[in-house]
Amino acid sequence: QVQLVESGGGLVQPGDSLTIACAASGGSFEHLTLGWFRQAPGTPGTLREFVAAVSWGAGATRYAEAVKGRFTISRNNSQNTVYLQMNSLKPEDTADYYCAADYRGSHLQPAHDYAYWGQGTQVTVSS
Repeated sequence: QVQLVESGGGLVQPGDSLTIACAASGGSFEHLTLGWFRQAPGTPGTLREFVAAVSWGAGATRYAEAVKGRFTISRNNSQNTVYLQMNSLKPEDTADYYCAADYRGSHLQPAHDYAYWGQGTQVTVSS
């Protein structure tokens, strides 16, 4: 069983940068494909929006069009942690950000194919 714990969320101003992290335990991190998803606050019944993913092995990455060029996903297999660096943040980036993991998954797979999820960390972009 893999446990995921997100950290690093907070309140920032438009244009600021923020890096959030997700620490994994209880599994073989190097074999996990990892993704970041987000959900706007106050919308618990809606689907979580894909943000970015990085595959196990080769470390292939994929980004949502809305964040391409502004966000960077990276993983540190020695620290069992995946990061999401967010630059040029906009108010529409405000959301709860969730980390997800799946053994030997594809960085192209949808949210429902991820087996493990964290509890989320809140990011608010507001002036």
